[in-house]
Amino acid sequence: MTKRTIVKMPGDGIGKVVLEETLRVLDSAGFEADYVEGDIGWEFWCNEGNPLPQRTLDLIEEHKIALFGAITSKPKDEAFEELSPELKEKGLVYSSPIVGLRQHFGLDICLRPCRTYTGNPLNFIRRGAGDTIDEPEVDVAIFRQNTEGLYGGVEWSDPPPHVYDALMTHPKFQQNFGDSPKEEISVSTRIFTKNATERILRAAFEHAKKYSYKSVTVCEKPNVIRETSGMMYKMAQQIQKADFPEIELWNTNIDAQMMWLTKNPENYGVIVAGNMFGDIVSDGFAGLIGGLGFACSAQYNPETGVGVFEPTHGSAPKYADYSVSIVNPIAMVESACMMLDFIDEQEIASKLRKAVAEVVAEGKVRTYDMAKMSGRADVVINGAASTQEMADAIIAKL
Repeated sequence: MTKRTIVKMPGDGIGKVVLEETLRVLDSAGFEADYVEGDIGWEFWCNEGNPLPQRTLDLIEEHKIALFGAITSKPKDEAFEELSPELKEKGLVYSSPIVGLRQHFGLDICLRPCRTYTGNPLNFIRRGAGDTIDEPEVDVAIFRQNTEGLYGGVEWSDPPPHVYDALMTHPKFQQNFGDSPKEEISVSTRIFTKNATERILRAAFEHAKKYSYKSVTVCEKPNVIRETSGMMYKMAQQIQKADFPEIELWNTNIDAQMMWLTKNPENYGVIVAGNMFGDIVSDGFAGLIGGLGFACSAQYNPETGVGVFEPTHGSAPKYADYSVSIVNPIAMVESACMMLDFIDEQEIASKLRKAVAEVVAEGKVRTYDMAKMSGRADVVINGAASTQEMADAIIAKL
């Protein structure tokens, strides 16, 4: 096994503790690596005016692989108020560092797997025939286009004259917004390109073929958002017909999908969507397997080999100040397993996933969410496992 250098980016809040516990688990699993810390998050915005310093980009450029904890993001006005006083006159505007990271390195493919753990008390259940209780097994891989769409950052409040004049050339804009004063208009764009759309679609189909999923579902809204969603679905039809005829192509609208995911979640295999709808549907499916404490993700560029691996939960600052950390580290551990897959350390990843599954199935060690407690500081006293105790239990199984 080649020893690697991994960029660790704790970020904010609970990101720091779940990452450190995960590194301890990785070490116990036999993964040998050197770790260098990358600066990212709220502290660096407040003190430097940049939540993603160039030095961090340089580290990732050099070492390619990063494990990321979580960040705090706040609306524009709140972010400005928390800037150091000497920075407030420099015209700085906060933008999400994780979005900036994706766009800088072209991490346009995001994979968010959602799989049921046997014995997880948070698994989705439904009533079956004869008022029986049914617990469907969920195994869904969601591919989210990561750099375009609504997260592309092309937006204006009180758009400049040339942008406003261009918008006014569209008859629907004239009809619906032509009477609104320009200074009262805010515009966010949703831009899809064929190149990036093809990349995410092919990644989804290739994953389905590799792991024997029977279907790929395009989850968009082509009946209303005709140009962007419509383009994605049309391209999916062409790719499926030409290169993956053995895999079924399904098409669902995002709103209907959110209803159906609690009706028949076991029917879905691979789902692919643009940025916003992929974010929504992945959180929906994560809820079926236990919530954000189990939701992991990978974002990567297959051409450059750069990959960033993170749980999808936020920084949860209200929990960060507890004297004993109570948050569930499994999402971070699972994200590390995705990193191991990416760098061809599948044997360690498999061993680690097996350890997590055994801890969950055994049921002796459960964090507050698994114990169905409110996230209070006293949950550990009342029987819930701390973050460290959950990591200890996984290490014991290893």
